[in-house]
This record gives sequence, C-alpha cells and structure tokens, in this order.
Amino acid sequence: MAFLTSLDIGASALSAQRLRADIIQQNIANQETYNTERGGDPYCRQLTVFSEKKTFHSVLDKYVEMSNMEPAQKYRRGVYYLSHPNKYKSAGVMAVEVIEDDAPFVPVYDPDNPLADDEGYIYKSNVNNAKEQIDLMAAQRSYEANVSAIRAVQAMYTKAMSLNGR
Repeated sequence: MAFLTSLDIGASALSAQRLRADIIQQNIANQETYNTERGGDPYCRQLTVFSEKKTFHSVLDKYVEMSNMEPAQKYRRGVYYLSHPNKYKSAGVMAVEVIEDDAPFVPVYDPDNPLADDEGYIYKSNVNNAKEQIDLMAAQRSYEANVSAIRAVQAMYTKAMSLNGR
C-alpha cells in the first residue's frame, strides 16, 4: 500500500528533527564557554543541514528509465506506472551534515585572564540564546506535526483494515 510509505517519510522527519533538537541543546549547553587555550577558539555554534533523501536528478532518471519499461499506461496527465513497489522508497528527509556557524565570536575584555590575547580579550561562544530557543521551538513544532501525520496514517490504515473485514 502506497500510503504506508508515508510512515517512512514521517519517521525520517522525526529522526532529523530529533538530531536538530540535540544539536540545539548542545549549543545552549555550551553558550557560556570561552576559549580554553591562548589563541584558541571557543565553542562554535552548530547548525544542521537537511536535504531530501532523493534528488530531482535521480527522480528524473528513474522516471525516464521507467517510461521505457512495461507496463506503463498513458493517461491524460502523464504516465501511470504499474508494478513499481519502490516508487517512494527513498522519500523523506535526512540530515546531510552539521556545520559550524560563521558568526563572529563575542570578545570580552579581561586583561588579567591568562588566556587573553595581546589586546586583553578572551572570546565567548557565538551562540545566541534567543536564536537557539526559537530554533528549538521550531524543531519541536515540526516534530509534533510529523507525529500528527504519522498518527493520521495509522488511523487510515486501521480504518482500511476494519473495512476490509466487512
């Protein structure tokens, strides 16, 4: 059943948002860190990069390949492909990488600190708590939306199974 693959899509989204929330929480935990060695950098804010599991180019190649195969039936709005069970197998989202934010570190004047540079500054992490809280709320809302979508698919599946017995 094609609609059951939406469970895989929702699960991949839950996994990606969980990683995003973990990275945000790591940022919040390290927001008050300073450089730990002379000339070194403090903790740098991390960001997650998401991508669709399949690229447009791969989808286009698959449909070109499928259009040359049988059975394919022509319809008014394009080609309808029969007996292709893995049509949505690679659908969903994935976390491609975790990158460092390029925002500058926050200088704090403390000439007595042994880690201070020649001008008397130590550097604080570039994590902004307000941004992190907003990002965390967005990740939480996205997670909740995906849970709702999965529950809707489960309800449809349950209803379909109950109708099948009649």
